[in-house]
Amino acid sequence: MSLLRSLPRPLSSALVVATVLLTPALAVGQQPAARDTAREVPAARPADVESIDAIMRAVYDVISGPAGQPRDWNRFRSLMAPGARLIPTGKRPDGTGVLRVWTAEEYITNAGAQLERTGFFEREIGRKMERYGNVVHLMSAYDSKRALTDPAPFARGVNSFQLFFDGTRWWVVTIYWEAETSGNPIPPALLFDRRDREVR
Repeated sequence: MSLLRSLPRPLSSALVVATVLLTPALAVGQQPAARDTAREVPAARPADVESIDAIMRAVYDVISGPAGQPRDWNRFRSLMAPGARLIPTGKRPDGTGVLRVWTAEEYITNAGAQLERTGFFEREIGRKMERYGNVVHLMSAYDSKRALTDPAPFARGVNSFQLFFDGTRWWVVTIYWEAETSGNPIPPALLFDRRDREVR
């Protein structure tokens, strides 16, 4: 989820790419707006939410597309649990860490126009999963390009996903991410090998 300029580099990732700090967002410790927890969730495509792999593919797919192509934000909303949060992180000029906390609607407002204007393709390049009952945590490595034909990604990083299974479908509860830097490369253990990548 890539996107931040003012929070220096560590804030760039797949669901976002360069506007984060230019818009109001919640600081650590503030309470999110209650309105988002009661928002009406559009019906999801059954194929998007039938499994962990399915919902992960859907998240990366729905934010990706060429410049000028509107994203299907109702599909995006359908993947997110009421009250879901999207949290980019980064560093201030003095080196201290900072994060932003967005609702699904705030992500659409703050990041959506940028993704559609510049073109944005993000894919999963590795994953590590832990599960307890209906609660799942995934460390999902990603890379981001402006166009599928770009020879190299402009950003890589790791998205921390929290997912929930309600007995009939999967939901995204949180996506919390940090961009890769030269001083903090993605660990090899989080990357798919070539065979895994071809399967996915």
